[in-house]
Amino acid sequence: MVPITEKYKCGKRMFKSPFHKDALKKTALEITKTPLRTTIINFLLQSLNKQETTYLEIGVRIPEENFDQINATNKYSVDPGVEFKKNPVDFKITSDEFFEQLSEGKILNKNIQFDVIFIDGLHLAEQVERDIDNGLKYLNEGGFIILHDCNPPTELNARESYICRISPVMDYWNGTTWKAFFKYRKNPAVFSCCIDTDWGIGIISKDVNLGKTSIIENSYFEFNVMDATRKDSLNLISFEELKKKIKS
Repeated sequence: MVPITEKYKCGKRMFKSPFHKDALKKTALEITKTPLRTTIINFLLQSLNKQETTYLEIGVRIPEENFDQINATNKYSVDPGVEFKKNPVDFKITSDEFFEQLSEGKILNKNIQFDVIFIDGLHLAEQVERDIDNGLKYLNEGGFIILHDCNPPTELNARESYICRISPVMDYWNGTTWKAFFKYRKNPAVFSCCIDTDWGIGIISKDVNLGKTSIIENSYFEFNVMDATRKDSLNLISFEELKKKIKS
């Protein structure tokens, strides 16, 4: 059996490895990027030029960080409260439960349409895909689905389990959101792009031309393939480039 002291020394050497140094550097850089998601969401809401707008946020956690700052006429929030027990949201249920109850007419109005739906709930591809699928059913013409965490800077940020935090990226977890977004990048029925800021702000629209469908082949959703083709896989653009697309 390896002594504890030797394991500790091995751990220290591991964090000094080029792989971990690179992860630390890329994570630190991502933290500095602006604008944040709030600015992008408000820009897209304003771009609709509507007297009244309706906004849905899935995965709120702390409303002051984003939800409270969103400028929409009607706003609705969904969060089961797993991470934040106070959970001051409109619907204290999972997103699956929300959409099921919405379709059954038990909450709101089953014919409601949202102008912007922001998805920042459970960061696992299967759940994110369901949130996108459900969101598209209730998206207004010309509206947008916006996703957080679509551009993980390293494979450690894109780990499947949040609890594995003993690494240079610490609590910064993007999960496998990028996989669900990439799957939609391959879908010719929608337009999509990803803003290179705030861990990757993915945007999906049924009507607004945000860019061409991805031609990158990555059927097994391998991180190294995405990393090598990041710009094309995610249609990675700047916020200024998004503004030009919307204006045109």
